[in-house]
Amino acid sequence: MFKSATSMLIAAFLTLVTGALTILTPVLAQSEVKSAFIDSDADGVLRGMATYLKGLPSYTVSFDSDLEVLTHDSEKLQFSSSGAVALERPGKLHATRRGGVIDAEFTYDGKSLTIHDRGQKIYAQYDVLGSIDDALDTARDVTGFHFAGADLLYGDVYPGLNLEVRSATYIGVVMVNGIEAHHLAYRAKDIDWQIWVQTGEKPLPLKYVITSKWMAAAPQFSVRLRDWDTSPKLDAKNFMFTPPDGTRKVEEITVNQSGEIEVME
Repeated sequence: MFKSATSMLIAAFLTLVTGALTILTPVLAQSEVKSAFIDSDADGVLRGMATYLKGLPSYTVSFDSDLEVLTHDSEKLQFSSSGAVALERPGKLHATRRGGVIDAEFTYDGKSLTIHDRGQKIYAQYDVLGSIDDALDTARDVTGFHFAGADLLYGDVYPGLNLEVRSATYIGVVMVNGIEAHHLAYRAKDIDWQIWVQTGEKPLPLKYVITSKWMAAAPQFSVRLRDWDTSPKLDAKNFMFTPPDGTRKVEEITVNQSGEIEVME
């Protein structure tokens, strides 16, 4: 059926994109870095963004994301979702993601990670003692759950963004959602990616696009980040999960090939 074919295409695309969405290892070995073409202006903007994000004790941001897939008859479809993130370093995170196949909530308080499927009215909890990085790694490795542009939520985003980079180019200054931004273009081993970083004293990421260049028609994943608040008023309740009435706890949650949450009773 069409739905199952589309699910397989989404899975194939996510397999290629996963390395760019999650931080797995440090940057390339020094010999590989020397052989890559890295525009110093692009690298300077990216470093500045990474340093700025790392220095923020807390922030909130909303996002809209799009994932392109191809059907077997080469029709390109786009699946959209939206959400919001509240983050307080080193170990508190709350994020939501809502789209056609998922309506989920992610809550981490430094000790316990909760993934809540609001549509199915179920949740699972995992003991994760550590940082936001540990929570994101656990969500990805144990359940397959990841967020749009999750690599931008880690403590230091620079190493992961530079994974297997072959070239980096500074394109110029453009407008994104009415905000002036630096446009950077990177090429890696299996993907190309672009990022738009706000100019001025707050070098915040505003847009992020990943292109799977080895797949037919080069489908893309993109996320636009908006409504940044770099000094939000957050309290502990922002990072505490209280099950809504009628919601049941399950042993484990996994995310299937098309991004839907499945239950392990």
